[in-house]
Amino acid sequence: MKITTDQVTSCLERVMDPELGISVVDLGLIYNILIDGNKVSVDMTLTNPGCPMAGMLAGGVEQALREAFEGADVEVSLVWEPAWTPERLTESGKAQLGYAP
Repeated sequence: MKITTDQVTSCLERVMDPELGISVVDLGLIYNILIDGNKVSVDMTLTNPGCPMAGMLAGGVEQALREAFEGADVEVSLVWEPAWTPERLTESGKAQLGYAP
């Protein structure tokens, strides 16, 4: 089975930030998805570098990918550049957080 970026994104839409109850995709935390054969690499960030949920969020992303793509080589990296800003929120994320249009 060939893994696609859309499949990875769809999988990650089910990984929720435990404090906000919004997916890591809608929060704009997923910066890059690279697929090379059976290897899935994801670069993600957090809303702030001191986030106490860092391990839980990155672990949740890794676990979701391993479950969805059994046997795939999964790598999740936390990156800090560029820094996360609210502009990274999807329209759905903005609506869930009550941002005015």
